[in-house]
Amino acid sequence: MSGHHGHEHSHAVVTESNAQKLTFALALTSTFLIIEVVAGFVTESLALLSDAAHMFTDAAALAIALVAIKIGKMPADDKRTFGYQRFEILAALFNASMLFVVAIYILFEAYQRFSHPPEIQSLGMLGVAVIGLVINLISMRILFSSSTESLNVKGAYLEVLSDAVGSIGVIIGAAIIYFTGWMWVDTLIAVLIGFWVLPRTWILLKQSINILLEGVPEEIDIEQLRNDLLSLPDVESIHQLKVWAITSKNVHLTVHLYAPEADHNLLYQQALEMLSHQHGIAEITLQIEDYECGLHSSCHRHDDHEEHLSHQEDSHQH
Repeated sequence: MSGHHGHEHSHAVVTESNAQKLTFALALTSTFLIIEVVAGFVTESLALLSDAAHMFTDAAALAIALVAIKIGKMPADDKRTFGYQRFEILAALFNASMLFVVAIYILFEAYQRFSHPPEIQSLGMLGVAVIGLVINLISMRILFSSSTESLNVKGAYLEVLSDAVGSIGVIIGAAIIYFTGWMWVDTLIAVLIGFWVLPRTWILLKQSINILLEGVPEEIDIEQLRNDLLSLPDVESIHQLKVWAITSKNVHLTVHLYAPEADHNLLYQQALEMLSHQHGIAEITLQIEDYECGLHSSCHRHDDHEEHLSHQEDSHQH
């Protein structure tokens, strides 16, 4: 295909850009992580330690996302014909799992502290939280554009976002403690941070598991897709329709079309254009048949009345 090389070059440029953004965000996050851990113990603030725990998962997420990009660029081989692209999804799944563990730990620690809140150094807590918020906002700015293109980067972005919210919570808590002396507010903020993170983590976890289970991608309306295929000229029925994703932006489709009166070449082009432009699917395999197969038949027979047309583009619809 003429656009194949151009797409590969474009994809490589995007991947390299994502790697550079992740590297910069990782450097910022790791530097502040050390500061926040030390400050959390010095000030005895659970909210700061909670934020530091999230910052640690941020750093881990960014590092894993970076590794995922490097591994994902490895070429396909005889054992992995899709290459290593799906490592991105494994990285996102691992990041979500880490966030769950951290959130549960913070909630448990907060439960223990409610009865005996320690003395909190609110001014130190406030200063560190402000610095953390600035660093998180910078990292979010860097990662935002790529978070819509890659589930891997989205996972890292969500962790930075949750930590930014955590920093805001710590700032509010420090101000309240400074003016009122209510030490229990620190624990309350830590709990709120945990509850803020959990729903967003669940979304990322659900998306990752859906891809690993070869589920229909969320952006694909399977009923509309089926109706659009049936509305193609001369198509009488369809079967063996399967839609899945290798990564968050690499959707695949296979389908058998029963169209005994159709011009196979013309129908093939019409189906390809519809699937690419209306549904954003670029990895497509079509089988057009002159005889009607049963719903569960494999239909791999070839004879004078069948022409097997397939199309597989190693490209994404933009």
